[in-house]
Amino acid sequence: MQTEDGAAPGILYVVATPIGNLEDITRRAIRILGEVALIAAEDTRHTRKLLSSLDIHTSLVSYYKGQEFSRSRPIIEKLLQGEDVALVSDAGTPAVSDPGAILVRQVVAAGITVVPVPGASALTSAVSVAGLEENSLLFIGFLPSKKGDRRRLLQSLAGAAWPVVFYESPRRIVKSLRDCLDVFGDRPVFLGRELTKLHEELFHTTLASALDDLVARLQIKGEFVVIIGAAAPEKECQVTGELEDILVWYRDHADLSMRDVCRKIATDLGLSRSEVYSRALDVWKQ
Repeated sequence: MQTEDGAAPGILYVVATPIGNLEDITRRAIRILGEVALIAAEDTRHTRKLLSSLDIHTSLVSYYKGQEFSRSRPIIEKLLQGEDVALVSDAGTPAVSDPGAILVRQVVAAGITVVPVPGASALTSAVSVAGLEENSLLFIGFLPSKKGDRRRLLQSLAGAAWPVVFYESPRRIVKSLRDCLDVFGDRPVFLGRELTKLHEELFHTTLASALDDLVARLQIKGEFVVIIGAAAPEKECQVTGELEDILVWYRDHADLSMRDVCRKIATDLGLSRSEVYSRALDVWKQ
């Protein structure tokens, strides 16, 4: 492809930037950010601080969520004029739960080259220290903010044979972990908070213990990467076959409400509360 004056179009570089520790930027990223004609940044104020620390003075333009379509056109015009452009997010790799995917699709559709400049990522940082035995995982980005949508998504993943990985904000982490405990049961979980930053925390624990820990805190700061252990299909299949008998016994002999019975069985057997509750409804109607 050539521009109107016969020159080749520019290149869009998708550049990963540090998620906390500024030393994590690559030498290649530093060179690219200094050589391109323009940097499209999720937040120009945030990126300007990074560039200042690197003594880079490349022009900036904002490119943020909610305005991606309108902001893409001027960037593509710049590329069609033969100028190279770098795309960065506030932290980590653009288009991975951050703005960028829309611009990349439009640039590719225009026949312009897109080049990744890999580096820091909260996802790979967390996975590297989680000690996962599985070779596969399910990454779902940020969980939905609405409880109903969040629970429906989690319920669709309850039987997954791979670890489930998601990002969460400090404002919603307790609500999300409660839903995870309710849907998945008390599974092993890894939490990474403030990865690569001064107050980084890494937890290898269970959903119930993690929830107790966070609820007890006066304040929660920093984003989380959460990795929930995979379901154990063989164990759950065996237990589920006995579940109705267990529910009948509790119904007839225990002085507990149906809700309390479901909570106890789910915790004791490592089943999701929603699964136990669904079966309990049928038993209590008998």
